[in-house]
Parts: sequence; structure tokens; C-alpha cells
Amino acid sequence: MVDVKTSKALSWILRHGAEREGLTVLSDGWVAVQDVLKQPNFRKVSLDDLKQIVAKCPKQRFSLKDEDGQFYIKANQGHSMQINDTSLEEITSDSELSEVIHGTYHSHWGSIQKKGLSRMRRTHIHFAPGLPGDSGVVSGLRKSCQIYIYINLPRALQAGFKFYKSANNVILCAGNDEGYLPPEYFLKVVDKETGIV
Repeated sequence: MVDVKTSKALSWILRHGAEREGLTVLSDGWVAVQDVLKQPNFRKVSLDDLKQIVAKCPKQRFSLKDEDGQFYIKANQGHSMQINDTSLEEITSDSELSEVIHGTYHSHWGSIQKKGLSRMRRTHIHFAPGLPGDSGVVSGLRKSCQIYIYINLPRALQAGFKFYKSANNVILCAGNDEGYLPPEYFLKVVDKETGIV
């Protein structure tokens, strides 16, 4: 039976826990479905259930592939495990995107204002190519976010920061050596309610 709990468990294992649980993770993040289904949280889950989760996930978090009858599944982004995801499309020009936006909350703004955006335990900082509800925005920016940080993409690219687009249209950046995108690369910051920060 497919439910939110199963989808969340799948997200956790594919983004963070596969290696810890003894699963083989291919260099680009793919994990054999048969190995996932042997895990305690997935014993009542079938391949058809996983296909349904992948197809119906509103944020398009997962990809599934069939290689000669052997199915593999991966998270499209959000990893804390080090992977070499060859499906990420590098953004080489600011003309490819009209907006790059990171969503956050008032409680984090003080730290972000001083240090910049952090990838924290993940491999990338996440951005969206617009606001929730805009065309092409399915993930990368929670609707509950209180503050929108618009990135000066031309300046960041010129400074050598690498940006990528995932299969579900999330914009990703690993930041600098410390994992930060500093505040000097913020174009503008908008409070969702007041319009002012």
C-alpha cells in the first residue's frame, strides 16, 4: 500500500541512509529496487507500489529505470551521500534561467544574512527557478517559506560557482569550499508577507 510514510521512508533511504543500511549505491545514486524492497520499511511494498510513488510524487523526487529487467531507483536531488549524478545539467549561462530563488524562514535569516546560504549536511544548496505555483516549479522551494532569497546568477557564475538543474527542475549549487553561497551573491531578499526584509 502506497502512503506518505512509505514515500518519506523512500526519500530518506535514497538521499541519506542507503549506505548506512548496507545497500549498494552506484556512483550516480541509483540503488537496485530489489535491495530496497528487502529493507524492513519496504517489506509490504511491491515494485508496482514504487512505480506508483515515482509517477504520483507531486515534487517528482524520484527516478526509476529498467535495465534488462533489473529496476533501479534514485532520488533526483537532496542527497547527503556523496554521489556523482551525471543526470544533473550544468547551467553555464544566466540566460538559461530568469530567476534562482532560495526559500527560508525568519528563524534562519540572521545567520544567512551574516554567513550566506549553507548546504548543511547535503551535497547542494537547493533553489527553485521561480516561486511556488509558477510554471516549472515542482520542488526546491517549500510553500511554507517566509523569505525568498533571489540569487544574482550572473555574478555567482562569474565568480566560479557551479549551478546545476536536476531531473525535477531543482537548481543546485554546492557553494564554496565551506559549503556556503555568501550574501554578496544575493540579488534581493523578499518577505512573503510584507515584501520587505
